[in-house]
Amino acid sequence: MSERKYRLLLVSSQPIQNPASLRLMAKHPKLEILVAYCSLPNDSKIQASSLKQNPEYLTKVLFDIPLLEGYPWSYVPNRSPVPSLNKTFGLINPGLIKLVQKCDVCLVYGYAYISFWLAIAAAKIARKPLLLSTDATYLDPPDGIGGNWKIPIKKKALPYLYNHIADAVLVLSSASKTFTHSLGVPESRIFLTPYVVDNDYIAEIAKQTSRQQVRAELDIPEDAVIAVFCAKFIPRKRPQDVIEAFAKANVPNTYLVMIGDGPLKADLTSQAQHLGIESKIRFTGLVQYSRLPSLYASSNVLAFSSEYEPYGLPVNEAMICGIPVVVSDRIGAGYDLVEEGVTGFTYPCGNIDALATLFQTLLGNPKQLQIMGKAARERIRTWSPQQHVESLVKAVEAVVVPPSLPFNR
Repeated sequence: MSERKYRLLLVSSQPIQNPASLRLMAKHPKLEILVAYCSLPNDSKIQASSLKQNPEYLTKVLFDIPLLEGYPWSYVPNRSPVPSLNKTFGLINPGLIKLVQKCDVCLVYGYAYISFWLAIAAAKIARKPLLLSTDATYLDPPDGIGGNWKIPIKKKALPYLYNHIADAVLVLSSASKTFTHSLGVPESRIFLTPYVVDNDYIAEIAKQTSRQQVRAELDIPEDAVIAVFCAKFIPRKRPQDVIEAFAKANVPNTYLVMIGDGPLKADLTSQAQHLGIESKIRFTGLVQYSRLPSLYASSNVLAFSSEYEPYGLPVNEAMICGIPVVVSDRIGAGYDLVEEGVTGFTYPCGNIDALATLFQTLLGNPKQLQIMGKAARERIRTWSPQQHVESLVKAVEAVVVPPSLPFNR
C-alpha cells in the first residue's frame, strides 16, 4: 500500500527565479503540491507598474530558464484594480480561498499583499495548518523602501503573527532564524529551509565554460585576476564601494567585472574615470541568467557590498562556480556560507579600507583564491534544493493534519 501524501498549497506572488526546489517537491513521496501564483511573468500590467515604481524590479526576460515546468501550478486571477507587485493592494486573488480549503497545509511566502492575507484568513477559518515563510534578518527597511515608521508596528505585529496565527515559520538562513527567534518565536516553531538556487544547473554551465573564450570576449588577459560584482546598480547594493576599494587596492594585473545596470550606472562610469581605472573595469550590463555561471567561473572572487540584503543569492551562484566571496556584514548568506579565510571573508559594510585590504590580500594571491574556491564549492554542496525540501517536509510533518482527498485539478 502506497504512503499517503500531504497536500501542500504554496501561495506565491510570482514564479521564483530558481524552481529547482519545487520540482523536487513534486517528486517527493510524502508531498502532493500545488503552487498558486498571484501573477505571471507575461502580465504586462504588473510588469509596467513594477518597472515604473520600483528600480529593483528585474524583468523576467533576464531569467531565460524554464520557470513553470516540472511541477503543478495554477494561476489565480488577480482582481486588483491597480495590479502591482509594489503595493499591498496590487494583488487581490480571491480564488485562493477555495484552494486553501482543499489542502492539508498552506504555505504562504510572506504577508505583503492582500492576497496573502486572504490565504492566511482562509487557512485559519478552515482550521488548516499554516506555514509562513520569511527571509527577514532585521526590522529596518532598505533605503528608499517603506519607512522607519513601520518598525514599531512590526515589533508588535510580527511576534503575534508568528506565534498566534502561523503554526510554524520557515526561514531561509541562520541570520533570519536568529532574527525571528529574537521576536520571541520559540525555536521549536522555526524551521530553516535554506535559500537555494539550482546547484546542478549552474554547476553544469560552469563546468562547460571556456574561461579563455569568456575572458577574450571581455578583453581581459587570461593570466589576470578578476573580481566580479553582480547586482542592480542601486544605492542599497553600494556598487560604488567595490569600485573605490578596487582602485585603492591597486593590485597589478587585476580587473573588475561589474554585472548589472540601474540608476547609478552613469555615476559608476564617472567614478571609474575619476579614479583612473576605467581601463581595468568591464561593465557588462544586465546579463541573462543562463550566462551568469560562465562569468562567475571565469572570475576569481565575488565582491558583494550591500547594506541591506536579507539573503543574497549571488553568493550561492559564485560558490557553486568555484570562486570564494567577499561580502559585507549585512548580507544574510554570509552567516551560513562564508567561513572566514576558508570560503571567503566578511567586512563591515561601508568600510572601504577593510574591503581594499581584502582585495590586496586576495587579488595578489591567486593560489589562495583557487584553494578557497574549492572549499566554497564543497560548502555549497550541502546548501542545496534537496536540503531545502527535506527541511520543508519536516515542517509539514510537524504541523499538518491527516491527509484526505487529492486536489481537484
